Amino acid sequence: MEPENQTLPSAFLLLGLSQEAVLQPLIFWLFLSMYLITFIGNLFIILAIISDSHLHTPMYFFLSNLSFADICFTSSTIPKMLLNIQMQSKAITYGECLTQMYFFMIFGGLDNFLLTTMAYDRFVAICHPLHYMVIMNPKLCGILLLVSWILSVLDSLLHCLMVLRLSFCTNLEIPHFFCELNQVLRLACSDTFLNDIVIYFTAGLLGIIPLTGIIYSYSKIVSSVLKISSASGKYKAFSTCGSHLTVVSLFYGTGLGVYLSSAATENPKNSAIASVMYTVVTPMLNPFIYSLRNKDIKQAIIKFFS
Repeated sequence: MEPENQTLPSAFLLLGLSQEAVLQPLIFWLFLSMYLITFIGNLFIILAIISDSHLHTPMYFFLSNLSFADICFTSSTIPKMLLNIQMQSKAITYGECLTQMYFFMIFGGLDNFLLTTMAYDRFVAICHPLHYMVIMNPKLCGILLLVSWILSVLDSLLHCLMVLRLSFCTNLEIPHFFCELNQVLRLACSDTFLNDIVIYFTAGLLGIIPLTGIIYSYSKIVSSVLKISSASGKYKAFSTCGSHLTVVSLFYGTGLGVYLSSAATENPKNSAIASVMYTVVTPMLNPFIYSLRNKDIKQAIIKFFS
């Protein structure tokens, strides 16, 4: 018997990371702790940069926006998950699911573009130091940030509009802790071929191209640094981009790892657990990476509290 079509479902069911009742309190407190660390840590980065005039440079301008994007990125998924555990409910309405999907993709895309912009900033700073302030002027920084927002919003809006055209079956269980696009498409009764084409096209255009730009920037950075004769000069040059390179490796490494593993396995539960790495763990680690490896940020945080 074929499942009955339902053009506009009233709600989906988020199955979460585990359906074991005994594990729910542990999952709740673990994710609440990680969310608070992410929120507070990135907020401290933003406040430290705003309060210290010495950090009003292009590099820290983009870093403060990256911290804001990380706060919103985790806020688009974790609070709903925590609320469902606390209320002992798995339901998320159709409108809430689309809204969650929309903002999750916006701030995930914004992270992607900001990391690319920060790589370009480091490329100019190391490869063209004498022209750095001329090239990375406030107008260009504003344009790069605006373009990042516009591309992220348009990409997210396109995917959500493509979902609106689908009809769904009576089986509305999502084996995930948030409304992830690929998982929602699997529940559709109508043909998702066009949706898949759009996903592959945008992933290639807005994913591979920025990553290629980052790789190109760092290849030029490494080439320039190796030409520096003194060891102290090489260390200073590498230290200015070490934090960013670590964050890039975490973001792309965990993200690509999740999607490659989900393509190789048929178990969506494993994919949901693995996705915790790039949706929760990476944004949580970013403030520690930038504060522990950057003495300017550490001094600004200390100065802010003192």
